[in-house]
Amino acid sequence: MLWSAIRTAWNLLKSWGPMKSRILIAIILFLAVVAQPALPQQAGAPLGKDQVLDLVKFGLESGELAKRIKERGIDFEPTDDYFDTLRQAGAQELVIRTLREVRQARPKPLTREQVGRLVASGVPIQRAVMLVKQHGIDFVADERYLQTLQVAGGDDVLLSALREASAAVIGELVISTSPNSEVYLDGALQGRADAQGGLTLKSKLGPHALKVTLSGKKDFEQSVTLVAQQTTSIQARLLDVGPPPGTARENPKDGLKYVWIPPGTFMMGCSPGDDLCGTDEKPVHQVTITKGFWLGQTEVPVGAYKRFVTATGRQMPPEPTSGGRALNPGWGGAAMPIVDVTWDEAASYCTWAGGRLPTEAEWEYAARAGSTAARYGDLDEIAWYTDNSGRARLDGMKLAKENAANSYMARQDENGNNMHDVGLKSPNAFGLYDILGNVWEFVNDWYEKYQPNPVQDPMGPASGTYRDRRGGMWSGYVYYVRASFRAVEEPSGRENDDGMRCAKDSDLP
Repeated sequence: MLWSAIRTAWNLLKSWGPMKSRILIAIILFLAVVAQPALPQQAGAPLGKDQVLDLVKFGLESGELAKRIKERGIDFEPTDDYFDTLRQAGAQELVIRTLREVRQARPKPLTREQVGRLVASGVPIQRAVMLVKQHGIDFVADERYLQTLQVAGGDDVLLSALREASAAVIGELVISTSPNSEVYLDGALQGRADAQGGLTLKSKLGPHALKVTLSGKKDFEQSVTLVAQQTTSIQARLLDVGPPPGTARENPKDGLKYVWIPPGTFMMGCSPGDDLCGTDEKPVHQVTITKGFWLGQTEVPVGAYKRFVTATGRQMPPEPTSGGRALNPGWGGAAMPIVDVTWDEAASYCTWAGGRLPTEAEWEYAARAGSTAARYGDLDEIAWYTDNSGRARLDGMKLAKENAANSYMARQDENGNNMHDVGLKSPNAFGLYDILGNVWEFVNDWYEKYQPNPVQDPMGPASGTYRDRRGGMWSGYVYYVRASFRAVEEPSGRENDDGMRCAKDSDLP
């Protein structure tokens, strides 16, 4: 339609005089300019961090997603933690690389000195305002700074733009921690948590060193990154300092010694380099034990269990046998570990002693005592197992492979293999004896498969079919005697190699 009008005007032009022709040309140029399509705008608003993550989860092809990120830009500052979240959601490196490129291509924010020089050097205020809005600023323009700019020639429009830009460089940090704890950012005290353990801070965007302290607790330290227009929430759990790891104290209830297990974090499951691991020992996952606890220095011996039976009016479990031979005749070996107990009997003993069965995570954390190896020392020095628990040394692995006509246990019965008095082998770094070998140890958890995500203080499922037991036994070969090995038992089952050790939360004298 426009070009039809222009052609008509051109025909008129050829018949008109010079003045009229000039007027007509001006009209034609005006119409052409008005009719020009607008310059292409950015395809929609910049993408937010949740939008990018959702597009990854939606399965948008990586090349297409990278294209849209370039076209629209982003309105957030992607961090390394965010990149890890994207990778877990399935993002390809092309997407990560594109986000980094877009982040680096963004104009650098103006410093307080640069803004001051713009005003002092006489740059038009409109130009200064445009630069502030385009680049942003890397500082908070407080009222004192704004007053100084006014002296230099800044007007209300510029000051308003700087106030708006200041809001974009301040991030919010919400901390949940212990009541009345002190909170530091980059070494400077920011305040104290309230009676509910909460504190909200505002500070400059970017990385900060967070530290939370409280008397009697371990300091919490973590690097945090504040992002524009986002609230960063931190659970700053303060752990008890407690006595030195491995401190041993007697429990007056059952007369046994318990050692202090400090809180900490470890990798639970198959040990690095351990080629004996089964599928139920995987995936390896991070576990944090947030509270220290006391754990029996040894497996519960017969003598302590007899005191429990006398105090509660219960009966001793059936005497253990193997292949027709008595393993502890008449329960005469008071220092031998109690066996042939059900899970319920083991749990009842620990309750009577003022404690409980440890969780499976607590047990493995304590058994490892800081070691990542399958065993915390030479197996013969730390544990009773098939090879060394009888009169002569056996090759348990070889016997297990042969296992013809149940020769595995028959050979051990001939050799007099048996459990031994507790505390005869070398302890681990926490001072725990026989945590590997001698007898299985019941734990509190129902059995379930591991999940890959990091967890805190896992308790296991609320119900199940089998209870977990850990640590291996006197009649087990090397496959069983590992920190990560998991075995199960029906709660009502009785075995000649099932025992326990107890955990205790309350302090000991």
